[in-house]
Amino acid sequence: MSQDLQLTRRQIFEELTKIVDPEIGVSIMELELIDKVDIDQGKVNVDLHLTSPFCPAVFGFKIAQDVKDNIHKVEGIEEVKVNVSNHFMAEAINKQVNDSKPPKSLSTTEGTDTSTAVANSSSDSK
Repeated sequence: MSQDLQLTRRQIFEELTKIVDPEIGVSIMELELIDKVDIDQGKVNVDLHLTSPFCPAVFGFKIAQDVKDNIHKVEGIEEVKVNVSNHFMAEAINKQVNDSKPPKSLSTTEGTDTSTAVANSSSDSK
């Protein structure tokens, strides 16, 4: 493995470590939710599972979107595909997250709390 690939892999795993399961407050890396990370010329495929097949869908969406967004922060990454498995909403989560646009830049998203946005959007629908 080249040094560049090793550095990229290390940066990706550092970003993944920052993602916390919103329901239990523990890093997804500590929970061992990441099954596989493939890196190929700026493209990253991530396979992950959630804490249970019936984990609340809103948390599944948040974790998967955070995985995609955080990996996009790594220099040189152009495309991220997330594959959630073993969850009752896996197909919908994968479609929504993979169809979403990558974050514009760190400066435009800095300070944005996606959990607030999720909470606000769910309260708007009541």
